[in-house]
Amino acid sequence: MIIYGVALLAACMLAGNIIGELIGMAIGVSSNVGGVGLAMLLLVFVVYRLQKAGCLDTSSRRGVEFWSSLYIPIVVAMAASQNVVGAVTGGPVALVGGLIVVAASFALVPVIARLGKGKYAVPLDDVEAERGDRNA
Repeated sequence: MIIYGVALLAACMLAGNIIGELIGMAIGVSSNVGGVGLAMLLLVFVVYRLQKAGCLDTSSRRGVEFWSSLYIPIVVAMAASQNVVGAVTGGPVALVGGLIVVAASFALVPVIARLGKGKYAVPLDDVEAERGDRNA
């Protein structure tokens, strides 16, 4: 059922936020440290393991896919807008650090794309052929 996929997403979000709060307390910061990112990684890991074990049916997978297609862009937008003013007024170190991270991320895109061409990669033509008339 689709609701199971949504419940899985919610459980990962809750677990990620709890872990992020615990990390924040452990390092002495009164904030959630990486909770949303941890939730996203946890979701990817759990969905992969459930699919591999055959426990995640098609409708549950659709529920996860639907919400993750909305969830990830919203999280990225939220993270991009957090503390931008503080970083800009904080001095050049924050700006240089941010530019270095962005440049490294852009440089790693081809590397990650090559990693995705392993034995589990499915050509797009095969995916479209499998869908057949469902999208027509």
